[in-house]
Amino acid sequence: MGIALFKIKLMPESTSVDLIKLQDFVKEAIDRVGGKATDFEEQDIAFGLKALIVGVRISEDIDGNKIEEVLAKIEGVSSLDIIDYRRAIN
Repeated sequence: MGIALFKIKLMPESTSVDLIKLQDFVKEAIDRVGGKATDFEEQDIAFGLKALIVGVRISEDIDGNKIEEVLAKIEGVSSLDIIDYRRAIN
């Protein structure tokens, strides 16, 4: 099978959420389901609030919904959206 590449936009609950710590929690959560966090980017939203854009690489054999489920359960995450999904060939 191939590889699935996701870009996921995580919205923190408030401006007080530490995005560096959030990155660590995201990496651990993605590792638990068999994926790999490939990159992180901060995106300014408004009034000091920043979204965290996460690049994820996962085998197509693994259900992509698992990524959404584990990320949604992280403390400090208000919401998430998959903003890009692509298939890559090994």
